[in-house]
Amino acid sequence: MPLQALQVLEKKIERQIRLFELRNRALGRKLERKIASHRQRIEETFDAQKKKFELRIRRFEERKGFRIDDEFRFFRSWIEKPLSIGAVTPSSKLLARTMAGFVDPRASGPIIELGPGTGPVTEALVARGVDPARLVLVEFDPTFCRILRKRYPTATVVQGDAYRLRALLKELLAVPAAAVVSGLPLFNKPLKLRLRLLFEAFSMMLPGAPFVQFTYAAYSPIPRVLDRVQAEASERIWANIPPARVWVYRRF
Repeated sequence: MPLQALQVLEKKIERQIRLFELRNRALGRKLERKIASHRQRIEETFDAQKKKFELRIRRFEERKGFRIDDEFRFFRSWIEKPLSIGAVTPSSKLLARTMAGFVDPRASGPIIELGPGTGPVTEALVARGVDPARLVLVEFDPTFCRILRKRYPTATVVQGDAYRLRALLKELLAVPAAAVVSGLPLFNKPLKLRLRLLFEAFSMMLPGAPFVQFTYAAYSPIPRVLDRVQAEASERIWANIPPARVWVYRRF
């Protein structure tokens, strides 16, 4: 084939590639809009029942004269905000101990926990020997924040969006963190946001410190092949409901 014909063919292929990329981006944007719209409809449906559900819970507590347990509190919050809470029930003691087991209580610096909920992993961290005063608990749900402040009065409880971690904690951390332990529903977020969270956490941690994350999925919520990032996984924890696995990421 003559050189000129090859050049023409190459230009045609390049145009087709650019056209494919443009169509692919347009399709991605359309899909994201549909997902966002669907998510909004789900949240609006649940929100329509929120006031009625809360009123019934308050009347029940007043009538019976006792506090509802953590599982019920967790379920209530999951009913209200099903897409923002990573678990369907509080983490089992075995899962909590597995997550806490990747944290060295002798390492210097604060321990940051993201999405602690009612505190099962927090409890496991304290049982492992972590001083509660070292804990920085980042929780979005105000009800869970009140529970955590009552149970761990010396811990620092921060109410806010953990996906804005650097802005949320930049005034609080005087020294690098020894670990970050996360119960966030990472698969509910785009990969770009997951990676931003991970690298924001790394920027506030000691080199080689663990970022500990649980998931119900069979695969890692963070790509395993990242520059200078090492990933490892626990065995699947079948005793948890649903079964879960713990992933640990370190940057050196």
